[in-house]
Amino acid sequence: MTPTPHIAVLGSANMDLVAYVAEAPRRGETVTGREFRTVPGGKGANQAVAAARAGATVSMIGAVGTDAYGTRLRSGLEHSGVDTDLLRTVETPTGTAHIVVDDNGGNAIVVVPGANGTVTALAPGDEGLIASADTLLLQLEVPVEGVVAAARAARRHGVRTVLTPAPAQLLPPDLLGAIDLLLPNEHEAAALTGITDDPHAAAEALLSQVPEVVITLGSHGSLYAARGAEPVTVRAPQVAAVDTTGAGDTFAGALAVALAEGDSVVDALAWASAAAALSVQRPGASASMPYRKEIDDEAGRTR
Repeated sequence: MTPTPHIAVLGSANMDLVAYVAEAPRRGETVTGREFRTVPGGKGANQAVAAARAGATVSMIGAVGTDAYGTRLRSGLEHSGVDTDLLRTVETPTGTAHIVVDDNGGNAIVVVPGANGTVTALAPGDEGLIASADTLLLQLEVPVEGVVAAARAARRHGVRTVLTPAPAQLLPPDLLGAIDLLLPNEHEAAALTGITDDPHAAAEALLSQVPEVVITLGSHGSLYAARGAEPVTVRAPQVAAVDTTGAGDTFAGALAVALAEGDSVVDALAWASAAAALSVQRPGASASMPYRKEIDDEAGRTR
């Protein structure tokens, strides 16, 4: 029996404030929404929930405020099986994400970092937790200084590090030097490389900075590239999207679990794609994330 992997996540925890509309407003325009929801989110918390539901033991490093949103976020993580012992509580208000979702499942998001902006370095206990993990998941919704500190700690202890470079920004060399797998979507890959119409060329350019790259391509699947190997494209299940919020984080969490359990890259990408396909058929971010049995059923196999 495969041992349960331990995944550490350093990243953001936000309350998502989601408005559902027929069509997103243009600049200066007011539209009427049909529904409003508050949903626990943040790329760090989302990836933690996704990995936990996919079958891993997961620990979250980050920060929330003393307000009601912070209490609800911590409770939601714990309810999904995520350990929050090192999720800090600070006086700064909890981060929020203001999201508009249209009838085509597309979204536009404004993030107000709040407490996430205080994660500028590792706190006592963080490095020990990272050292005990099989994989460290990182994103860029907390200050890059904190991300670099976590990545360096993982490198010191031989822990595999996966970075989702979102929101896309210039990545410092000391961060890139500590990353094992870079996981952008096609828009982030274009922003990082300046190559806008060729994911294969973008992946090749990114391999000059990191040893492995997975570019997610939405409904077209994902592209894997590694130094010294032929690139591989894995198709995604074709489904009707209701809400794509959190799909990339679902993919990242599930991929980390599959790779940590020893799956081949192709099998891991297919399994992660099945998880993401399930998530886009449901509203919300963390609320839409599937459990392991659901992913197995969607993928047509038991891992």
